[in-house]
Amino acid sequence: MSTFESKKQIVTDLQEKFAAAQGVVVVDYTGVNAKQTTELRKAMRENNVDYIVAKNTLFLRAAKEAGYTGMEEMFTGVSAVAFSAEDAVKPANIISKFIKDNKIMVAKGGILEGEIIDAAKVEVLGSLPSKEELLSKVASCFKGPLQNVCYALDAVRKKAEEENASA
Repeated sequence: MSTFESKKQIVTDLQEKFAAAQGVVVVDYTGVNAKQTTELRKAMRENNVDYIVAKNTLFLRAAKEAGYTGMEEMFTGVSAVAFSAEDAVKPANIISKFIKDNKIMVAKGGILEGEIIDAAKVEVLGSLPSKEELLSKVASCFKGPLQNVCYALDAVRKKAEEENASA
């Protein structure tokens, strides 16, 4: 396969990832060493997030083919992209945690459910809890009052049993 054909295939693969992604985060990974990269890639894999390093021109061409224009300033310097087709927040969560823990890497921007966002929005998005955490908080809001009703009904049942036993 020629170099042109391999680049064309890379652009096609990236375009599919851009098109399918719920959440995308573009980062400058300057200063990240091999050990940190391995840890980051492991965290991405465990959360079904694709982390790809490629040439900016390939990322930009793939993004344009997927319908995203105006991302030129994100694809300058060294760039890597995290894609998630399942959870729009997950790439930002992982990247934000990595940046907080290691004090390196810079978020350049991204895409959230089809909308291009800047680095500040990526940081805000990264501070949000995951979808699972939010759902568990909502469930606990419903659980408390229901549990209290159950305790009250159980107390009424016990009182009725005691009255029947003494009568």
